[in-house]
Amino acid sequence: IVISYLFVYLMLLMPYSPSKILSFHSAVIGTGLNVKLMLYTRKNLTCAQAVNSTALGNLNVTKKTAFIVHGFRPTGSPPVWIGDLVEGLLFVEDMNVVVVDWNRGATTVIYNHAASKTKKVAVVLKEFIDQMLAKGASLDNIYMIGVSLGAHISGFVGEMYDGQLGRITGLDPAGPLFTGKPPQDRLDPSDAQFVDVIHSDIDALGYREPLGNIDFYPNGGLDQPGCPKTIFGGLQYFKCDHQRSVYLYLSSLRENCTITAYPCDSYQDYRNGKCVSCLTPQKESCPLLGYYADHWEDYLKDKDPPMTKAFFDTAEEKPFCMYHYFVDILTWNKNIRRGDITIKLRDKAGSTTESKINHEPATFQKYHQVSLLARFNQDLDKVAAISLMFSTGSIVGPKYKLRILRMKLRSLAHPERPQLCRYDLVLTENVETVFQPILCPKLQM
Repeated sequence: IVISYLFVYLMLLMPYSPSKILSFHSAVIGTGLNVKLMLYTRKNLTCAQAVNSTALGNLNVTKKTAFIVHGFRPTGSPPVWIGDLVEGLLFVEDMNVVVVDWNRGATTVIYNHAASKTKKVAVVLKEFIDQMLAKGASLDNIYMIGVSLGAHISGFVGEMYDGQLGRITGLDPAGPLFTGKPPQDRLDPSDAQFVDVIHSDIDALGYREPLGNIDFYPNGGLDQPGCPKTIFGGLQYFKCDHQRSVYLYLSSLRENCTITAYPCDSYQDYRNGKCVSCLTPQKESCPLLGYYADHWEDYLKDKDPPMTKAFFDTAEEKPFCMYHYFVDILTWNKNIRRGDITIKLRDKAGSTTESKINHEPATFQKYHQVSLLARFNQDLDKVAAISLMFSTGSIVGPKYKLRILRMKLRSLAHPERPQLCRYDLVLTENVETVFQPILCPKLQM
């Protein structure tokens, strides 16, 4: 079934380039498939070496080999993120990086025509990997990174090797024409020893349901912070959410923050703070997004089935990291109060960061502690001042008060840090209350 409006959107995904003008015939019928394999290593970071199944070039079969497989390219322009991804992978590990260029085949404004070529691309890759194996390579060291249609191509390659590839990472696998398909016609957890997937556009171009051993859903997999919310955002409105999966993966390679995700049944449960303790024997308390997601491989193998969904929120800009805290509030109002909390932190240098906990109203009852998950885009090591503001969302009517017996702030990312407390506060609705916290008393054993 041709989803016409989607194809029109996809025509706009790449900027206009005079050197990439398609003939009417190529635009509609599609370009003939011609797969090129370009090898990068630490010895040739910027100038690729063309390789194929009869000439492996400088590929070192004793090292890990990462294949980067792009997706639909309506105008034939190369993906803007390819160079950064190659550089990032070689920065973290001495490996072979093979860029799978199937622009000749992916280039057409009719998405169906590009999608129909995905299994043919997989056959070409199998021929190349077969030669690698003949020269002494191990399937354990094969790592496929597929974007959109490229994620399903990676899955087809993995299926040809009965799931013995070392790893597949799917970056927002394509949803149109693949949703609802049986496992042999899409990426699925059995296609490699470990399959991790980032879903960043599940309501449009991406795939909604889990496809891997661990499926990450940034911001619930829907609208990504910093992306346009309306068509007035121009081309970014159509491609920003879909591409965010790539940029989140890139952040795991080069940035000075690690994005932690939280296994959970739903995004709502995560936002309500129900899924922030992973309780595993791993060194990492919870799985990491991106390149280091495979640190959870052994733990997942012990699960039945070996699959989990993980949720997290991101900031609007690179490196996208959010830092999670619990805000524990014990109140003594006689009547129940419902509303939102805004919390700001300030350090001695004057840096500030803010979290609005407003995804759903919190319910405050007398002598009942409410633990709210706060997410900040900065991690302030030493907090000098805290401000709280309570709001019911009402514009007219009386201003309510929230009477707090105790407020406690505790870091999830750094549980070893001292917890900060404040006692006997009265918050007047929509009025910011600033105070200096004190160290919470240590629990007596």
